[in-house]
Amino acid sequence: MANTPPLDSDCSALDSSDTSGSAQRIRLLAHLRQHGSINTFQAIAQLNIVRPGARIAELRALGHKIATHLSTLKDDHGRDHRKVATYFLSAGSAQKVVE
Repeated sequence: MANTPPLDSDCSALDSSDTSGSAQRIRLLAHLRQHGSINTFQAIAQLNIVRPGARIAELRALGHKIATHLSTLKDDHGRDHRKVATYFLSAGSAQKVVE
């Protein structure tokens, strides 16, 4: 697995004001470990990660198995957005699924 520092199981305690790539990866991985999945909208709003796809790519490069599912999701205003990524922490190989 990756050389990621041990994480508190409560990812809400992590400082979301730190926008460094490493801090974003730690928050994202903590959330995935605690909740199993996160979508792009959630990563932006809850974790202050503007480019979650980039952080996911970095976590994959570190050896984490993360699957991607693309689907249509509604934003906070009820508007549909096609091909929004939802990321799942996986025990198997990483994969991409388009709905």
